[in-house]
Amino acid sequence: MPATRLATKRVEKPWGRHDLWPGFGDVAEGAPAVGEIWFEAADGTSPELLIKYLFTSDKLSIQVHPDDEQARARGYPRGKDESWVVLAADPHATIAIGTLDVMNPDELRASALDGSIEAKVNWRAVKAGDFYYTPAGTIHAIGPGLTVVEVQQNVDLTYRLYDYGSDRELHLDDGVAVSNPVPYVATHVPMEAEAGRTVLADGPAFVLERWARSGEGTLHVAADRPVWLIPLAGGGTVDGAPLEAGGVWLADGDVALSLAHDTDMLVAYAGAGVVRNIWS
Repeated sequence: MPATRLATKRVEKPWGRHDLWPGFGDVAEGAPAVGEIWFEAADGTSPELLIKYLFTSDKLSIQVHPDDEQARARGYPRGKDESWVVLAADPHATIAIGTLDVMNPDELRASALDGSIEAKVNWRAVKAGDFYYTPAGTIHAIGPGLTVVEVQQNVDLTYRLYDYGSDRELHLDDGVAVSNPVPYVATHVPMEAEAGRTVLADGPAFVLERWARSGEGTLHVAADRPVWLIPLAGGGTVDGAPLEAGGVWLADGDVALSLAHDTDMLVAYAGAGVVRNIWS
């Protein structure tokens, strides 16, 4: 089928929550906290992108991901660029991204071992609506009190540099080797492509857009660039089936798309280069 609703997978995390987000049922009292919801193909295939919701009540580890070349050298299909769209943030919520100063590998390793890395990454205040694109090699961590949509290259590969004294495994050799421990500079600045269509990021790993659009038309999907639809609020129909917040749809061919006037939706597709007139 040209458009498929992806299956949801709840992932329990010690830093997760019991109160989730509209469109998802909350976690029962006494049950393990849920930190992530993944959207996966029901047939077990592994498309280029993975969509997640994250719900945090504590800091995630300070971590880093390899790029395509580094990951493939270790037998993985691809590296991991990722991006975050902040849906909700408690007062004083923060995300760490990049380091405060340039560090060499020995300094990075030493700070991870003694815990001083926590004060050497750049913890930034965040609010609902903020967006960050983190290329592979960027040292980062997500703080508590956040609800975030994460769009990433589809690989489960994370190197933990520091985890606040927990007993979880660290990956210092691999993590230091792939890290680019420098201050973060945003390489993707949101820009309006058309009325109601904002491009948040354009490659190299994927394009991510945010739509506040309405009407009916055809979503034009090239065979080699399937499109992920991630409605955040409102909805409509895709090929006549309901399109609603809390779900993710993968379109691998042209589909009829109808959007209500109050729809807020993320649209993602792999590779670089914005597709013009993608919906008409």
